[in-house]
Amino acid sequence: MFHGSIVALVTPMDSSGQVDEDAFLRLLDFQLENGTTGVVIAGTTAEAATLTDEEADRLLELAVRHIDGHVPVIAGTGNQSTTRTIRRTQKAASLGADAALAVTPCYNRPPQRGLEAHYREVARHGGLPLILYNVPTRAAVDLLPATVQRLSGEDNIVALKEAVGDATRVSEQLAACGTTMDLLSGDDGSCRAAMEAGASGVISVATNVVPGPMSRLCAAVADGDLEQARAIDTELQGLYRLLGVETNPIPVKWMLCAMGMIGPGIRLPLMPLDGAYRQDVESCLQTLGLVPGRTL
Repeated sequence: MFHGSIVALVTPMDSSGQVDEDAFLRLLDFQLENGTTGVVIAGTTAEAATLTDEEADRLLELAVRHIDGHVPVIAGTGNQSTTRTIRRTQKAASLGADAALAVTPCYNRPPQRGLEAHYREVARHGGLPLILYNVPTRAAVDLLPATVQRLSGEDNIVALKEAVGDATRVSEQLAACGTTMDLLSGDDGSCRAAMEAGASGVISVATNVVPGPMSRLCAAVADGDLEQARAIDTELQGLYRLLGVETNPIPVKWMLCAMGMIGPGIRLPLMPLDGAYRQDVESCLQTLGLVPGRTL
């Protein structure tokens, strides 16, 4: 159901931190014009934790209308509360989303049986195809392969976004998903290897900046052109590294601002990219041909 390069889209903001709808539509066009196969709205990269429900709903509404069925629109609906996750998923369904992406509940750190019960409830009552999202470095809980396997037969659970970029974990999750769920990498740096192992695509931060190369990377793996895929992946390794020098989405928003795609806004408690990293970011973007030679 889900494949290729799916972007975890940022939320553009002006210098005062207000959502910039015009820039948001430009970002959607940038993705559509460069082969992106799906768009996640109001996920982690979108600063979902600082968006109001009204802002998230408005962004989703704009995306559904603007994309007009050309690629799937996936709503980030995960929350610490099962009840609120269901409610947000139902709202996304009413606004026309094609699927929901629900991160494991953070901070309260449920046991595996709690994660299983949480996802079953969301799948049964949310009203949308559901993508599980495992990112233990941020959520402080790990959705284990055995739990994924138990969930794999649940109606409406259609995919897993796995952000543990370890080859062993990818193999274990692929086995756990069986034939009923897609596995999507959630780690740009290891997504090529994950797709070579059998993942169907990636939900990507890097695609915000380089949608064309990421789309070609995914297509090359799907076509069996591993030499081409590895060449693209090698070219992008510096970008992947820089996207992780500070907490996501700090680096990617700075890059998009440097490219003239969005304004400088980011909401507290996040901050603009530290000055110590800006020269490296400038050099990387120039190497990739994304900005003219200048000082940030």
